[in-house]
Amino acid sequence: MKISSLRLQLLAWVVLPLAALVTVNLWTSQRNALATADLVTDRMLVGSARAIAERVAMADGVLDATIPPAAIEMFDTGDRDSVYYRVETANGRLLTGYPDLPQAPQSGSIEASYRDHRLRLATLSHAVIGAGTDSPIRVTVGVTLAGHDAMVQRLWFSAFAQQLALVAIAGLFVLLGLRRGLAPLMRLRDAVRSPDRSDLDPVEVPGAQSEIRPLIDALNAYMERVRAQMAAQRRFIANAAHQLRTPLALMSTQASYALRESAADRREEALVALQAGSGRLARLAEQLLTLSRAEPGSRRPRVDRIDLTEAARQVLETHAPKAVERDIDLGLEEAGPVPVIGDGTMLREMIVNLVDNALRYTPAGGTVTVKLAAIDRDGVLTVTDTGPGIPAEEREQVFERFYRIAGAAEEGSGLGLAIVREVVENAGGSVALGEAAGSGLRVEVRLPLAAPKDRPTGAVRSPAR
Repeated sequence: MKISSLRLQLLAWVVLPLAALVTVNLWTSQRNALATADLVTDRMLVGSARAIAERVAMADGVLDATIPPAAIEMFDTGDRDSVYYRVETANGRLLTGYPDLPQAPQSGSIEASYRDHRLRLATLSHAVIGAGTDSPIRVTVGVTLAGHDAMVQRLWFSAFAQQLALVAIAGLFVLLGLRRGLAPLMRLRDAVRSPDRSDLDPVEVPGAQSEIRPLIDALNAYMERVRAQMAAQRRFIANAAHQLRTPLALMSTQASYALRESAADRREEALVALQAGSGRLARLAEQLLTLSRAEPGSRRPRVDRIDLTEAARQVLETHAPKAVERDIDLGLEEAGPVPVIGDGTMLREMIVNLVDNALRYTPAGGTVTVKLAAIDRDGVLTVTDTGPGIPAEEREQVFERFYRIAGAAEEGSGLGLAIVREVVENAGGSVALGEAAGSGLRVEVRLPLAAPKDRPTGAVRSPAR
């Protein structure tokens, strides 16, 4: 049966091994009690035999063996034991006692059956002055084992009671210790359940042990990630609501104008503007979704092996028609694969935003160049254009969301470079703006190169040629 209580599990891990040790100790206690009872019984047998032997003496030339009452009464322990004895001369002549009583060796005691009883017997040899060849005499004393067994039980039950009390006291102290030791966990539970908590604030448990502290830290780290995800969702909703309101209102106005206008050319002009507005709105929605996916904590990060060269080639092939339409020279300079580790979809979206921005702000007849190289331990992606560039004092601000340079001729959402920075930082890289030859813009992205041993799990593949 599985125990679900931590307190009971810890108690079991302490008490059960202790109970096993007590079981072994009880077995040894039983052996010790038996040895003690044997020793006491043997001493009484030897003492009784010596008391009998000392009363044997020569009287009128004849050996007289008188059994003193004390030699028998010393076995009167209340257990109704029977005592048997035998006194004989050196040549085996019986002086008194039970002739068929077994004889024990001189060096110790034995147990034997006699008259349907188990006896413990001891034999003592004693010299008698003037007895001649009848000396030394041998005295054998045997006693039934009722008192012996009762002594074993009393000693063993005494040890058992002590061991049982020890286990009970140990269990009680373990429970008290567990109650105090688990108190920080209970306080942690109460702190998490507290109705006063809000906004997933970090949990603090004063007096928490070092073993519980990692749990509290892990819980706080998890709540921090949840807070980041919730904040990302709130920002996305707020940004979407703010950015979509104006284009939707403008499209509604254009649609109303087209419905009211009777002239075909003006109606067509309004519908063309409406179509352009819907395209910009779709692009804005796409960038908002990309930004929400790029924010830290919005989703589980991927660790794909990506070839930036192949990804850039795909992006340029996709944007080539737009470059041709605007008479822009769109080129790629590369010297081989540039493998990095990251989210393949987001890294490709980062390149899309860089190329789209460059094409958007480069005038007709200009040049946009994408260059890739592996420098030291970094993969370097550089996008240069011959557009108007960005003033040095505004190069940091353009990474902010919805920031647009004053007087910019091209319409945009102000999200392109914000998306680039989020993606690059999530991949452990950096992005910097500079001035290209002339007056254009130069964007340099650095990402850590993938180690040669990294397994390609999601490399971007070039289209079939």
